[in-house]
Amino acid sequence: MPTITRPRTPLLTALRGQLEHSRDARTTRKALQRELAAYTSQSDLDDLHAILNQYPEEETADIRRILARRTARAL
Repeated sequence: MPTITRPRTPLLTALRGQLEHSRDARTTRKALQRELAAYTSQSDLDDLHAILNQYPEEETADIRRILARRTARAL
């Protein structure tokens, strides 16, 4: 059976780009979550928060969100 291919439209190209970006962002976020899971003791977490406080909120927002979710689940 012959395969019919259609030319890529700008919309299709944009959607594919967005999907790829979403996949990459999810992969990066999951890797960050795995890395942060190594910080388990209160001392480790205190040290991590002290380091985060030295940087602007915009640069550390993802890390802070992950840590906040972990804290909320632990309660």
